[in-house]
Amino acid sequence: MNQASARFALVLSALLAGTAAHAETAAPKPAPPPVTPYVDLRYRLELVDQDGLAEQAAASTLRVKAGIKTAEWHGFSALVEGEAIVVLGETSYNDTVNGKTAYPVVADPSDVLLNQAWLRWRPTAEFEITAGRQAVNLDNQRWIGSVGWRQNDQTLDAARVTVKPDKGASIDYLHAWRVNRVFGPDSPQGIWRDTDIHGVRAAYTIKHIGTLSAYGYWLDVPSSPASSSRTLGVRIAGELPVAGKSSILYAAEYARQHDHGNNPRSFALDYWLIEPGFKAGPVTLKAGYERLEGNGTVGLQTPLATLHAFNGWADKFLTTPVGGLRDFYLDAGYKVPGKGPLAGLVLRGVWHDFGSTVGSTAYGREWNALASYPVGKHVVLTAKLAHYDADAFGTDTTKLWLQIEAKF
Repeated sequence: MNQASARFALVLSALLAGTAAHAETAAPKPAPPPVTPYVDLRYRLELVDQDGLAEQAAASTLRVKAGIKTAEWHGFSALVEGEAIVVLGETSYNDTVNGKTAYPVVADPSDVLLNQAWLRWRPTAEFEITAGRQAVNLDNQRWIGSVGWRQNDQTLDAARVTVKPDKGASIDYLHAWRVNRVFGPDSPQGIWRDTDIHGVRAAYTIKHIGTLSAYGYWLDVPSSPASSSRTLGVRIAGELPVAGKSSILYAAEYARQHDHGNNPRSFALDYWLIEPGFKAGPVTLKAGYERLEGNGTVGLQTPLATLHAFNGWADKFLTTPVGGLRDFYLDAGYKVPGKGPLAGLVLRGVWHDFGSTVGSTAYGREWNALASYPVGKHVVLTAKLAHYDADAFGTDTTKLWLQIEAKF
């Protein structure tokens, strides 16, 4: 073999080796299974001591949520999910339907129901439409959320269209004709039928800045006329990296709410949120001021929100008082880093000071504390405490939760 032939053979061998290596690297990933089953088990003990009620509540409940989700086929996919809530032991609490009014309310009635059932069509990455019973969570869930803390989710029978016209941009439209609330179908307020709910949200995410969103929600609820409203608002939330592993956190929001549909009252009320924060490694610190305006006759309402996440875990302000609600709060969190035995442990403490927006009525104060610890990849243990100290609204209330959740 002459020198030119030898060089050609070496080059050819290198090309063939490179092609083989590329073929191995670029080999397609295995296709997902056509149907994926899943199960979520959550046991919770909730204890409530509330002044003014003769009994203390003890709710021992197990939620079993199970479903199947299909892989996409020509852009189509589907999900079906069932849910069962079982009371273990005596029902020593007011579940809103059992008539035990001497006990505090724990809104986890026993039930077996269809939690979600939807069909999705996504012909391209820029467009999808989902129709059927579905959990919907928008922004921080202040206006629309699935109330994941309660044993029974809040879901919507709805059609939702999402368009992503550009990188970082999205537009959502939602129409819901039924609301399946956490109280379950046996409660008179457990299902809002024949609703005419429309929502539009446009958002744009800017790298290292945050997400700017504008929204409008039109709620016409014949089953609860006082919950009918029209709300238009804007929100920005983001995280700005600074030195090292530190970053500045911020969220700000403004909305204006008017009466709408069959609401018997006429009003125009403001919503404000300002929430600066700071994150340094495993430590997160936030301060916040949230204002839901009232005029002495009616208060701004957010009936489709994940309400437990706002204004204290004791749930004293699920309905905004007619004098409005002013909530000043401090929030501190710590997550144990590394790979040691306590890695992943989350500790959090929150303090609230509540008052009115009409006049200067002091409603009360609240302390919240949480510890959450992952056991392996599938199990999480949680302990949670809330204590509300009343001044001029509600009564002193202490709540304790002990929970274990396993997802497979």
